[in-house]
Amino acid sequence: MPAALERWTRIGLGLLLLHPLPGAAVAQGPAQGETMQPYTQHVRAVEFPSYADWLNTGHRYVLADFRGHFVLLDFWTYCCINCMHVLPDLARLEKKYPQLTVVGVHSAKFEGERSTRNIREAILRYGIEHPVLNDYRFELWNAYAVHAWPSFVLIDPEGYVIAQASGEGIFDLIDSNLGRLSAEYEKRGVLVKKKMEFNLELGRAPRGVLSFPGKLAVDSAGHRLFVTDSDNNRVLVLDPQGHILQVIGSGVAGRADGPFGQAGFLRPQGLAWDPEKQVLYVADTDNHLLRRVDLKAGSVTTVLGTGVQGGRSGGGVGTSLALNSPWDVLLLDDRLIIAMAGPHQLWSFDPESGKAAPLAGSGWEDIKDGPALEAALAQPSGLSTDGRVIYFTDSETSSVRKLEDGRVSTLVGEGLFEFGDIDGPLGQARLQHAIGLLWHAGKIYVADTYNNKIRVIDPEQRRVSTLIGDGQSGDADGPAGRARLNEPNDIEYLDGRFYITDTNNSLIRVYDPSDSRVSSLELKGLDKLEPEAGTAFDGRVVRLPGRTVRPGALSLDFQVQSGSGLEVNDQAPNTLEVSTSDRGAVSVGPFELSGGHTLSTRVPLNAVSGSAGLELDLTVYYCDKAGGGRCFLDRVRYELPLRVAAGGEAGLRLEHSLPRPED
Repeated sequence: MPAALERWTRIGLGLLLLHPLPGAAVAQGPAQGETMQPYTQHVRAVEFPSYADWLNTGHRYVLADFRGHFVLLDFWTYCCINCMHVLPDLARLEKKYPQLTVVGVHSAKFEGERSTRNIREAILRYGIEHPVLNDYRFELWNAYAVHAWPSFVLIDPEGYVIAQASGEGIFDLIDSNLGRLSAEYEKRGVLVKKKMEFNLELGRAPRGVLSFPGKLAVDSAGHRLFVTDSDNNRVLVLDPQGHILQVIGSGVAGRADGPFGQAGFLRPQGLAWDPEKQVLYVADTDNHLLRRVDLKAGSVTTVLGTGVQGGRSGGGVGTSLALNSPWDVLLLDDRLIIAMAGPHQLWSFDPESGKAAPLAGSGWEDIKDGPALEAALAQPSGLSTDGRVIYFTDSETSSVRKLEDGRVSTLVGEGLFEFGDIDGPLGQARLQHAIGLLWHAGKIYVADTYNNKIRVIDPEQRRVSTLIGDGQSGDADGPAGRARLNEPNDIEYLDGRFYITDTNNSLIRVYDPSDSRVSSLELKGLDKLEPEAGTAFDGRVVRLPGRTVRPGALSLDFQVQSGSGLEVNDQAPNTLEVSTSDRGAVSVGPFELSGGHTLSTRVPLNAVSGSAGLELDLTVYYCDKAGGGRCFLDRVRYELPLRVAAGGEAGLRLEHSLPRPED
């Protein structure tokens, strides 16, 4: 029998409860004060479905593989903001309790989310480090009568279900009881207090030069493009040809204010440019902050938010007010409009007074028009304006809506589970989890994210049409109707061309209306992306088997293998830095690399006996010429233990193979 479970009171924010999926009863709207319901009967956990693809593991698992560990099933879907909010809690639990293994059960809301490849991109984007299975047939969802995202099922070390819950605030729920439960199972000799190891996607995937770029803003007068390089935790300033002009942020996750090279962000998204003050505002989404970037002074300051996720509130002032996943930001007259995805609202912020308050949305998740603060929104994610009307994407209802004269109304969209890929009259047209949009010259351009398209809404003709994409995910350039995108997130217009963040391709795409063709923007000046001296190493670490070498100078041959279809970017700062445990760093490079090129260098070792260590920090920029020209950054630290002794090797040969992007 499972151990007795004390009553677990759920704390934290409101549940995300949605309309029914096929075969599952789902309530609608937020609920408060739920508890984690204990199972009082001797119930065996349901076996994992055999059809499900596994990610972050390297192979398939059955329940018996987790025997001796508590297993927490996390029912999630990657569009869901509440599901993203619980990820830090899950990571904390996994770190605190090696006897606990989280298994993400991905149960897709949208058609586009059923793809294992797309789920893998979400795993990489959000840094998920536990096993995930794709339950696209909802077998586990139905077996446990799950009715909301996120939901959780706790399984004991002997394979019996202990309890079930839904909503945020999962850390306190589990933490308050798991220590006591662990002691009981340990006494019975059935608990394994050792963390399970998995073959994570993060360790196998190449990293893009851009990493899941999010939102855009333009400085029309200065001919500059701003882009949030979200998973690299920075903002880039580009010219229209792709030259990197400035890098805002150290690239290391954090929330420190200060000079550009020291400031920290955490998966920033929305941007708003103030040309009068030469200031850029950044929705620092995962930090739950609004940041102010002074381009002239070269500094970043926090103007709104505490850095801790807040709940629903009536507003507040400056850095004493907790925000909840600000996703986009728009400058309108002398105020900023914030798409606050977490509480399903639009907010207004006055930069002069520091005051912020809800502008639209009751906090209830749905699609309901009416007076601004009585209307229901659903994860607003993109903002634009014609100078008077505020247009926004409501991603969870796959809709485009507007705020005009104190009222919210809907242009395209019908309900929380009404989505599709349909052109035509506004009342019949359908989008799928659209995230970004742009009002330009009387039309609304929509980043129709899960349909992999750019759509156009003509308010006068009251029709929707497709501008770019055939609906299939990919990275093909060419005529707009045959070009392919992969979950585009935003679109902006600058100097006669449209720029698009093609997020899952980690590219910026360019649409030229003069010839109706799509191309990929090649970034130039990559040396500006190199971290400042003293910045913590942020690449993969590979520990090699130890070797025995003779005292004195050591000959090192280092070879980089590019592989078929991969081409090293010789214009980029490809570097190798070598250091030993008893000497300072010896800089080697920058040097030109091509497939099969061997770099030979001599590394001095002062040790005459005993042990030493060799570290080789490699940075290589390369492109997949066979896969649409996507470019990647491979940053690896090789750690090689050495034993120094007479008769050891006089030279070492090391090979590095550039990782290929998976199809």
